[in-house]
Amino acid sequence: MHEYAIAWEWLAFAARWFHVITAIAWIGSSFYFIALDLGLVKRPHLPPGAYGEEWQVHGGGFYHIQKYLVAPAQMPEHLTWFKYESYFTWISGFLMLCIVYYGGADLFLIDRHVLDISPPTAILISLASLGVGWVVYDLLCKSPLGRNTWGLMAVLYVVLVFMAWGYTQLFTGRAAFLHLGAFTATIMSANVFMIIIPNQKIVVADLIAGRVPDPKYGQVAKQRSLHNNYLTLPVIFFMLSNHYPLSFGTQFNWVIAALVFLMGVTIRHWFNTTHARKGRPTWTWIVTVILFILIMWLSTVPKMLTGETDAATVAPAFQQFAGDPHFPAVKQLVSTRCSMCHAAEPVYEGIVRPPNGVMLENDAEIAAHAREIYIQAGRSHAMPPGNITDITPDERKLLVAWFESAVEGKKQ
Repeated sequence: MHEYAIAWEWLAFAARWFHVITAIAWIGSSFYFIALDLGLVKRPHLPPGAYGEEWQVHGGGFYHIQKYLVAPAQMPEHLTWFKYESYFTWISGFLMLCIVYYGGADLFLIDRHVLDISPPTAILISLASLGVGWVVYDLLCKSPLGRNTWGLMAVLYVVLVFMAWGYTQLFTGRAAFLHLGAFTATIMSANVFMIIIPNQKIVVADLIAGRVPDPKYGQVAKQRSLHNNYLTLPVIFFMLSNHYPLSFGTQFNWVIAALVFLMGVTIRHWFNTTHARKGRPTWTWIVTVILFILIMWLSTVPKMLTGETDAATVAPAFQQFAGDPHFPAVKQLVSTRCSMCHAAEPVYEGIVRPPNGVMLENDAEIAAHAREIYIQAGRSHAMPPGNITDITPDERKLLVAWFESAVEGKKQ
């Protein structure tokens, strides 16, 4: 069992590394081609059918690139397809989902205080949401609404916000954000696999057969590519979010997710406008910073929105992290709710070493990790994962009061 757990841990690490590598390749090529497409210049000397050209310098050499909006008059001898970066990013991400969240459903996927369901049921809901999400998105794109690109994107934003809220009603906060990223990435990768590449293959087949390709295939593919363009950065945020509990482990996590999608739009608008040589809209960064500050504010669960009483009234003020007469209450709480994993020899099944090397077995260790306890289990609900040890709201308030009072005491 011990060897199995270690092998499983390394498998998870390998899948994560694989996912990061493929994501860099996909997102990198996406950024490059969007910038290239927006920077194309129309010149009189272009060959028939060419839409624009771009001169670039890199690696000690010059590149002269021309784009054909439909297809060139003759099929080139060698044609490079950019598709496997997308496919393997999704495959590696799904592999991680299976290893971490399906394999550890009781710990990472299910929060019985949110929805009391069995692991098989939770996994089926997860899989169904990804598949149904693509079907709904594809039908919207193919509906009359799809003729209005920006109207379609507004409706898609509403769908994404609804999914953000929905996932928080089903899974742990950590899993909700991860699934929102997987939901969005599934749409993006399916766009490549189901629409963009097949349409390009139709154009190539027509060209080889001597037929004039229908420009509609390129137009549809371009619309899907535009969606992928604006969804890229939010997906990265959700990929990274499981390392930052203040993003997902709070009451307003679905609102935070909604604002993240807006930040993705503002940031990409700056890049798109700049690459198209239409100026540098600095206002987008101002809006992005404002949105991020709002996210930071929401992550602390403001009392004016929740009606939460002042944490200082919940527990006595501690003058320091350890040594206060009331500290035994905090120590008892941590020992009961946290040390089953955060110990030299964890007793929770499947955990063979303390997560991140954090041990909370004595006064010194608890005091040394006071800030992490405050953020992970006090200010957010990230720990315990899925609230597996049933920590109560009053106990979280106790941790908040302990840390904040101790910090204030040190300032005096």
